[in-house]
Amino acid sequence: MATEPLPLDGITVVAVEQAVSAPFATRQLADLGARVIKVERPDGGDFARAYDTAAHGLASHFVWANRGKESIALDLKDPRGREVLHGLLAGADVFVQNLAQGAAARLGLDSAALCARYPRLVAVDVSGYGAEGPYAHKRAYDMLVQCEAGLVSVTGTPEQPVKAGIPAADIAAAMYAFSGILAALLRRGVTGRGGRVEVSMLDALAEWMGHPLHHTMHGGEQPVRTGLAHAVIAPYDAYATADGDRVLLSVQNDREWRRLAQQVLEQPELADDPAYATNAARTANREKTDAVVAEALGRLGADEAIGRLEAAGIACARLNSVAQLAGHPQLAARDRWREVDTPAGPLRALLPPIGLPGGAAPHMGAVPALGEHTESLLRALGMADAQISELRRDGVIG
Repeated sequence: MATEPLPLDGITVVAVEQAVSAPFATRQLADLGARVIKVERPDGGDFARAYDTAAHGLASHFVWANRGKESIALDLKDPRGREVLHGLLAGADVFVQNLAQGAAARLGLDSAALCARYPRLVAVDVSGYGAEGPYAHKRAYDMLVQCEAGLVSVTGTPEQPVKAGIPAADIAAAMYAFSGILAALLRRGVTGRGGRVEVSMLDALAEWMGHPLHHTMHGGEQPVRTGLAHAVIAPYDAYATADGDRVLLSVQNDREWRRLAQQVLEQPELADDPAYATNAARTANREKTDAVVAEALGRLGADEAIGRLEAAGIACARLNSVAQLAGHPQLAARDRWREVDTPAGPLRALLPPIGLPGGAAPHMGAVPALGEHTESLLRALGMADAQISELRRDGVIG
């Protein structure tokens, strides 16, 4: 039986992108078969290329968010650079940009102008705070938006708010841009017209704040920061084991507490003790509840603790490090790892989370060097070698 093609085969995306939000969105498109042409500055390219050198000399953010793309280095401030870009856009289905607010409009690359010129184009603006309002021109880095969206206020311990350990605002915006592009392409299939897609980091992360937001607006109280604990369920926390690991467990109802007391804590008398028998009592006596659980798990190694909890039907997990995630047995058992080519050689990378059984394998193409595809793309547009040499001499391309 023939393999189904990837769903975005034949779709061309041109992206004037940097950092994480737009590049991570377009990487999802590349994984699904789209051709993604990444437009970068000749003088260093996407500044995420220089964030670190942890991935065999390459930046880990860049490797993560930019596989499967072609890189062309263009100076868009030069009219000749913009002319090349429009040559690419004439054959494109999607344009994505996340330049500083107002920069795209100054270059004539805002979504309204492009959709008027290219009616079938889906034109995507990814911004920090949106095109209007008092925050429109504020710098919008991930941690700043996490703070503005209130995420930091509900993350951490009672004493100390903390930011998320991943770029949550960037990722939220990226995934809404990705889904917005798919929706706009579906609409184009019906109407024949592309259209504008607008996503802001604040809007995206504010949506992800839905539970604490509605809890606060309609209940009158902001959820408290509880570290790894749960504000209204106990026991629900991480507990140290005898071998130095930490194991999380969650008791969701009083039946589970009874099993925990009998089979894991080996203190069956706690099952009916009024101080512990109900979740309300356990939450009111959280310190005593946690102390009882911690004392019992502290006598066990992590493997034995997990074994007892699973045998008792108690939800549990290891508090893994990033290195332990990289060696996670579930990822290995499900064959989730592949190798991706990069300028520094092959690097391990996870398969994308979207599975399409029966279809072609995800396109996990190489991470491009800066300007790696400049000349081939210009020649495909019909440009002669002499013109290419002139543009390179003048610094318009890299």
